[in-house]
Amino acid sequence: MIEFKNPCRGIPYLYFEDKYNKAKAAGQKNIEAISIASYNNKTREVDSRFVNLKFIDDKKFIFFSNLKSPKSIAFRSHNQISALLYWSSINVQIRMKAKINQTSIEYNRTYFQQRSLDKNALAISSKQSQEITSFDDVIQQYKLAKESKDLSLCPDYWGGFSFIPYYFEFWEGHESRLNKRIVFNRVNGNWKQYIIEP
Repeated sequence: MIEFKNPCRGIPYLYFEDKYNKAKAAGQKNIEAISIASYNNKTREVDSRFVNLKFIDDKKFIFFSNLKSPKSIAFRSHNQISALLYWSSINVQIRMKAKINQTSIEYNRTYFQQRSLDKNALAISSKQSQEITSFDDVIQQYKLAKESKDLSLCPDYWGGFSFIPYYFEFWEGHESRLNKRIVFNRVNGNWKQYIIEP
């Protein structure tokens, strides 16, 4: 689930929340799964991955990660991203473009203390995306963290990212392929709303 905090009353945010509520009512699985695409200036590669969108706080979309992971490195090298959700239960996809930033240390520590100890143990033990010899190593590191670490202390290599979209596209699919596409594009501080061809 996605937690809405201090809901923004901007038109695209209201539209987003309406679609979310409809997908939730329709029993959408993995409703918080959002694909984030990034560009790494050093490697000159585009990459994408699914993360769990945890909060929408006012205008900010927030998720968490290992801060030494490839995606975190890419975000710091080039802070423009695109994001994509698809809710099959209502046949809607939502595309966004945004600039991304890290959340504060204080924010990370506060949220970390609210998480389950099992999740924290994995966050502490995992050197995300680094090569290992076998999956047994992952299990052993996880068990060691559970036994020997203070699981309420947020490590300095773990934290959040937030982004504020300047572009939303709401795609509604139809069997006839007459798909409806509504765009909200922020121009000079104001939302411009228009429809684009299927």
